[in-house]
Amino acid sequence: MRSAVLLLLVFAAAHAAAVVTDGLLPNGNFELGPAKSELVNGTVVKGGKAIPKWETSGFVEYIESGHKQGDMLLVVPQGAYAVRLGNDASILQRIPVARGSYYAITFSAARTCAQAERLNVSVSPESGVLPMQTIYGSNGWDSYAWAFKAKLDVVDLVIHNPGVEEDPACGPLIDAVAIRTLYPPTLSKGNMLKNGGFEEGPYFLPNASWGVLVPPNIEDDHSPLPAWMIMSSKAVKYVDAAHFKVPEGARAVELVGGKESALVQEVRTVPGWAYRLSFAVGDSADGCKGSMVAEAYAARSTLKVPYESNGAGGYKRAVLDFVAVRDRTRVVFQSAFYHMKADGTLCGPVIDDAKLVGLRKKPAARRLML
Repeated sequence: MRSAVLLLLVFAAAHAAAVVTDGLLPNGNFELGPAKSELVNGTVVKGGKAIPKWETSGFVEYIESGHKQGDMLLVVPQGAYAVRLGNDASILQRIPVARGSYYAITFSAARTCAQAERLNVSVSPESGVLPMQTIYGSNGWDSYAWAFKAKLDVVDLVIHNPGVEEDPACGPLIDAVAIRTLYPPTLSKGNMLKNGGFEEGPYFLPNASWGVLVPPNIEDDHSPLPAWMIMSSKAVKYVDAAHFKVPEGARAVELVGGKESALVQEVRTVPGWAYRLSFAVGDSADGCKGSMVAEAYAARSTLKVPYESNGAGGYKRAVLDFVAVRDRTRVVFQSAFYHMKADGTLCGPVIDDAKLVGLRKKPAARRLML
């Protein structure tokens, strides 16, 4: 009996040690490449297991930074190499995970010569579609986050280009694939909102100064920002203090989609009771200048918070009091307008340090901008 228990403990410890850790996946930056004999015409990958730690299918190219395609120069953001997914091509890696846990995948992608590119991301048995028509990063690269719940002990991560172009080499570049375990946030004292400071979220790639795009819920069944939903059709940008200025803590959310994206959390409330929502509005020091307006909604109350940005960082605080009309109330943040930086990339106001408290007795309507 004692031997059997010991064997189970050893097995459990071995499994726990094998579970993937936060950071780049094995060869997640593709710096280990195929042998020259496994490349056709210098770039086309021959054989499904030519790239270490990855399985490939379809028209996959192994691209070195500075590779020229016609008049276009291909640049790799992390290290010296990336892969390009041509017509109906995919890359796959098997990942040991903890069954029942939540994870966020982060990876960088760039369009090449096709205009209406999209990527299918799946972790068996779940999948999502990430459109790439909108470019948010000033250097042509964007980092995307996609979340999943592990339903098996080992899952297959697949990134697939479903497109079929006249030129089979017209497809997105993929680089720096990473993972982070997500821990469902709990309520903290003095705040009815979970993850109100946005400290829990996807992995930030080293030196990726363009942040991480969090897709809307129509494209991702599980949010990479635990407790928050991204509604409508555009993404929001997750930013960190290492590369941006944030009002509080280490992370915040930049509303880059105008009214086409909304940051939403649903909370339990008591109809007829009064509540106070407080939050910070600012800019992330990414060069986004101009007159911004962040909007907050709760129950039947609305607050528009003007913020004049010089693009160098800063913030102001705002308060919205409201009376609940249902037993569940949606707290919503969005940008009233689209904003663009001088290089033409989308940007917007930053939201951080969101707190919700109950006041119980009904106050007079109050909207403050501090």
